[in-house]
Amino acid sequence: MSMSSSPPTDFSGLDCLSTGTLVLDAEDGIVYVNPAAETLLGMSGVLLVGDHADRVFERSPELLAAIRTVRDAQETVIEHELDVVVGGHPPIRLGCNLSPLEAPQLGVLIEMRAVDPHLRIARLEQARLQQEANRELLRNLAHEIKNPLGGIRGAAQLLEHELPRESLREYTQVIIKESDRLQSLMERLLTPHRMPRFGAVNIHEVLERVRSLILAETPSVTLRRDYDISLPEIRADAEQLIQATLNIARNAVQAMHGNGEIIFKTRVARQITLESRRYRLGLRIEIIDNGPGIPDDIREQIFYPLVSGREGGSGLGLAVSQTLVAQNHGTIDCESRPGRTVFAIFLPLPD
Repeated sequence: MSMSSSPPTDFSGLDCLSTGTLVLDAEDGIVYVNPAAETLLGMSGVLLVGDHADRVFERSPELLAAIRTVRDAQETVIEHELDVVVGGHPPIRLGCNLSPLEAPQLGVLIEMRAVDPHLRIARLEQARLQQEANRELLRNLAHEIKNPLGGIRGAAQLLEHELPRESLREYTQVIIKESDRLQSLMERLLTPHRMPRFGAVNIHEVLERVRSLILAETPSVTLRRDYDISLPEIRADAEQLIQATLNIARNAVQAMHGNGEIIFKTRVARQITLESRRYRLGLRIEIIDNGPGIPDDIREQIFYPLVSGREGGSGLGLAVSQTLVAQNHGTIDCESRPGRTVFAIFLPLPD
């Protein structure tokens, strides 16, 4: 198959569409990929253009069958839901419209969209509001608990000095240590409440700081980088982003019991919606691990406070991370299956 390096027709007008769009030539070679399709498929158009649809979508038989139907019948085919797999990425549930084109001759136009994107955004927004309400309740509760804790601890210390026998101090030490543990828990519930201090932030400096902390704590874990070094600086609170990503990475380490691989990945995200606002460009940070995955019974509640899949876990790490990222005008999403868990942080990029 011979293909030119540039498309035979100018498709640049499709660049601004929020619908993922691909154009195939008469031999099913990919001649155009718009930015929204790059985001949906998780691959650069530079890698896709010039390749063959049979190769790129070899693990997507439903899509290849639809392309053949368009060619044979020369009519539009609409697939409301099908799984599309590209490279080593997990399947993406998409709705696709496939139409025959006259230019390029015998070409095929493929329009892709995430299934029910508006419902997904609404669900995420509703979950965020519910979680914020839960956090506000917990913050108020934490304030109420903190005040008597100090009194309990102080009374136990005074009592310890008055006890006649050393052996009795074992009981006052239990009161003091448990008061300290609860005090620490309350502090962690209240910590994310401070307002962010915005400044210019290089996201790779943030991730390198987290990387050094994780490797210092758990040298047995493998931590790989997959950075897009062309990403610009963002306006954010660096310390809050360090804490948010550190909590997620620590969760991954604990889930793998310190033996596994974590990948820090950064990419540009195009046409994203954050806090009900549309951004032309955004930043996507992925923290990927090859651990056992998140248990099914808590997958929908992992960002809720006090929900943990680990025995002895407080369930505050991810709740705190979500609060910190939200204060920086971003969101966190998660996909998980055994052997691959991906936490994706989305943040706005300056225009």
